[in-house]
Amino acid sequence: MMAAFSVARSSCGLINGLRISFRSLAQVKHGAAATAVPHTSPHRSCRWYSVSHLSVKERIEKKRKAALVGGGQKRIDAQHKRGKLTARERVELLLDPESFVESDVFVEHRCADFGMEQDRNKFPGDSVVTGRGRINGRLVYVFSQDFTVFGGSLSGAHAQKICKIMDQAMTVGAPVIGLNDSGGARIQEGVESLAGYADIFLRNVMASGVVPQISLIMGPCAGGAVYSPALTDFTFMVKDTSYLFITGPDVVKSVTNEDVTQEELGGAKTHTTVSGVAHRAFENDIEALLNLREFFNFLPLSNQDPPPIRECHDPSDRLVPSLDTIVPFESTKAYDMLDIIHAIVDERDFFEIMPNYAKNIVVGFARMNGRTVGIVGNQPKVASGCLDINSSVKGARFVRFCDAFNIPIITFVDVPGFLPGTAQEYGGIIRHGAKLLFAFAEATVPKITIITRKAYGGAYDVMSSKHLRGDVNYAWPSAEVAVMGAKGAVQIIFRGKENQAAAEAEYVEKFANPFPAAVRGFVDDIIEPSTTRKKICRDLEVLASKKQVNPWKKHANIPL
Repeated sequence: MMAAFSVARSSCGLINGLRISFRSLAQVKHGAAATAVPHTSPHRSCRWYSVSHLSVKERIEKKRKAALVGGGQKRIDAQHKRGKLTARERVELLLDPESFVESDVFVEHRCADFGMEQDRNKFPGDSVVTGRGRINGRLVYVFSQDFTVFGGSLSGAHAQKICKIMDQAMTVGAPVIGLNDSGGARIQEGVESLAGYADIFLRNVMASGVVPQISLIMGPCAGGAVYSPALTDFTFMVKDTSYLFITGPDVVKSVTNEDVTQEELGGAKTHTTVSGVAHRAFENDIEALLNLREFFNFLPLSNQDPPPIRECHDPSDRLVPSLDTIVPFESTKAYDMLDIIHAIVDERDFFEIMPNYAKNIVVGFARMNGRTVGIVGNQPKVASGCLDINSSVKGARFVRFCDAFNIPIITFVDVPGFLPGTAQEYGGIIRHGAKLLFAFAEATVPKITIITRKAYGGAYDVMSSKHLRGDVNYAWPSAEVAVMGAKGAVQIIFRGKENQAAAEAEYVEKFANPFPAAVRGFVDDIIEPSTTRKKICRDLEVLASKKQVNPWKKHANIPL
C-alpha cells in the first residue's frame, strides 16, 4: 500500500511539474514575464489525493464493521433473549471454521419512502447475510436472514442477494441452504418486495432436481415467504421459536372466528406431525445446525455428482443373525421395521426423514459399505404397515429426490395393502397412492427390494416390485406374495361352502410363502435374513455402473 502511495505521489509531482513548465513556456512565448510558482503547490495537490484515498479506506472499514453488528447490539441482545442465535452466528456454526466467503456486504435497500432514505434506516448488507462456505470440506451456498434488521423483512436488495447466490450455486453445482428468520415482505417497498419473492420462487423451481435445496426455519416465516421453503427439498424447524403459516392467528380469527395460537397454527409440532410441511424439528438453534451438518454429509453436491462415499469400518460381509428371528411366526403380530434397518446399515447410522408424520412408512438416509442410500420401508407397528394417503405422498417425494440425485433406493416390504375406508376414498387415495407407484416406476437409480413378510395386492406392485424395473428383488422365507390374506381370499373363493378352515390351510400352503413369486421370477432369490446386508452391499457395487434412460419427454405428468 505504501509503495503504491509513493508511486502516486511521484506521478502527481511529475504531472504538476510538467504543467508548470508548459505554463512558463507559454508566458515566454507571449512576452510575459515568468511568474514564480510556489514550490508547495505540487505537494498541496498530492496531500489532497492521499486524504481522499484514506477516506475511502476508512469508509470501507466502517461499513464492514456496521455489517457485522446488523441492527445493533440492543437488537442482538433481544435475539439472544429469545433463545436464538444471530444470522452471522448461525452461519459460523453451520460452516467449517474460516471457510465463509461473504458476498454483497455493501448492498443497501433502495427504498426512499416513509423515511427509509435516512442513514439511520440503512444497514450494510441489508437484512440477509449471503455467501459460500464449506461443510466438512464440501462447497455449499448459504443465506441467513437477519431478524435484527427490520425483522429480517424481504426487500428488493434482500431478494437480489439471495437470487445471486442461488444462480452461482446452479452454475457451479453446489447445494443451497437457507436459514429463514423473517417477518415477511417489507411493507415500505410494496410491490418490489413481492417481485423479490417471485424471483426467489423461480430460482427454487429452476434449481429443483439440479442442486439440493434445504430450508431451516429458525424464526417466523409467514405469508408468501412460506412458499420458498415449500419448494425446497427438505424443510427443518426449531421447536418453540419457528413458525410457518400463510396467515397469522389474528387474520384467522377475523375470517373464520377460530381462536388459535401461533404454535398451534404453524409451530414445529403441527408441521412435523399433522401437516407434513416440515421434515424434522430440533430443540434449539445449535442442535438444528449441528444436525444439518450431519445431514449434509449424505447428499451429493448436484445431479451431476455421484452420492458421497466415505471410509467404512463396518464389514460389508457382516452377518446379522438377529434378523433370522425378528419376524414373528404369527402373521398378525407386529414388529419394528426400524430394528431391521438399523441392523443392516453401516454402524446403525440412519437419518430418518419425517419420523413423526405418516409413521406407517419409514424413509431416510443411511450408508451401505460407505455409500449413501435411500431407505424406504413399511412399518408394521403402525396401521399394520398399510399404505394410505399421507404415507404414499411421503414415500413418493422421498423416492423422487433420491432418483433426481443418483442415490440408490433400498425398499423393505411388509404391506397388507392400501388402507380401506370412506375417509381414504373421499380423500383421494387412488390419486395419491398412484404418486408412490409413479415415483418408483420412473426411478432409474439402482433399486433393491427385500420382502420381509406380507406383499399383498396392488401395494405389492407399488413397493418397488420387479414389475416396476426393480434391479434386485429378494424375499425372506417369511415372505407372502399374494392378492390378499388367506382368510379374506378363502371367504371369497369358498363362499357358502363348508369346511372353510381346511380351505384356508390349503390356500396358505399354496400362496402364503415366497415360492409363487420365486418360480415366476418376480423375486430373484429367497435369502436367509442374516445375509441381507452382505447381499445388498455386493449388489450395490455391481449396480454402481447402472445406466438407464426413460423415453424423451418434456416432463412427465405425475398425478398431483
